[in-house]
Amino acid sequence: MKNTLNRLFIILLLSNCTKTSELTTEICKWQDDKKSAISITYDDGIINQFTVARPIMNALDFKATYFVITGKLNGSGKGKFIGRPISEIIAESAKIKTDSTNFFERASAIGFSGVANSIYYHTHAGSLFESGKIKEAYALIDDGYEKLRTGVPIISDEVIFHDNAIDTSTWDDYRNYAKEGHEIASHTVTHAKLAVLDEPNLLYELEQSKADIKHYLGDYYTFSAECPYGTENERAMQYAHKIYPALRNRMPETWLTELNRGNKENPGNANSEYVQWQRGPVNSINMATMKSWVDTCLVHDNVWLVLVFHGVDGVGWEPRTGAELKEYFEYMKAKEKDLWVATFGEVTKYLRERKTAQMRYF
Repeated sequence: MKNTLNRLFIILLLSNCTKTSELTTEICKWQDDKKSAISITYDDGIINQFTVARPIMNALDFKATYFVITGKLNGSGKGKFIGRPISEIIAESAKIKTDSTNFFERASAIGFSGVANSIYYHTHAGSLFESGKIKEAYALIDDGYEKLRTGVPIISDEVIFHDNAIDTSTWDDYRNYAKEGHEIASHTVTHAKLAVLDEPNLLYELEQSKADIKHYLGDYYTFSAECPYGTENERAMQYAHKIYPALRNRMPETWLTELNRGNKENPGNANSEYVQWQRGPVNSINMATMKSWVDTCLVHDNVWLVLVFHGVDGVGWEPRTGAELKEYFEYMKAKEKDLWVATFGEVTKYLRERKTAQMRYF
């Protein structure tokens, strides 16, 4: 240790917490020396997320991350198929079965065929493909194109929860929400199954959404993204990681364990420095369980709880009521002395910058 006349300079890329003693300087594990972190995130840009949930959060001084589908907003790039004429693809399907050489093109095009409910074939073929049922995915696409060729109606009672007619938000609205401290982030242009898009259409979904957010909100809001359906498809992730600095889907860091929504492992069993523990408060999850997630954060010093909400007050997929959100967020607020509640982007930046911070003694 140098003599007391020497000065200690701490070179950091962020404004965070440090603890300094006579012998050591420590950057706090969590901002303001909290015990854990929570990020409240919403998917799909559902109107009630902003008109019902946002005021509840504002009253508690909580900031959320809203992953929005940019193609729903006026002034944005809209959903489209990039490639040769779809009529040509439909005609070709009569002669050539779907296989690895044409599956991505056909799965990309079918939702834009102009036929009602044809998006069913895109989404369900994508689900089959991601679950490893490749031949079944090919067969489903063949069935869809046969119906397109022969004019047989596509019968589906599937409800597209993320595409609600009452979602009337504008870029001006989002700009105002951002001024309140909320993070507006990308959920692609159309909420497509990225795993089954060919390269031009996959890039369009990712890049156009980012371009519109940059144009209307600025570079700051192009940091985070969530690829739809929580995909972890490796090919889609490789493209997405080149475009967005942070993905809620996957954050491959050696010091971070990821437990996504379907993972039932106890975060306390992880030995890594940080655990990103995603939970989806769907309707089948009771309030006691939701509160227990918060309590778990206070038992361990390495848990980052990332909550993933969708519908609110009857609008959107698996909606929770405003009353439930108020009770839940007030429960967090009561424990705020030990909890750092911040946006997904803020927590990500803190962790990365803490891991790369350098200290120099002179």
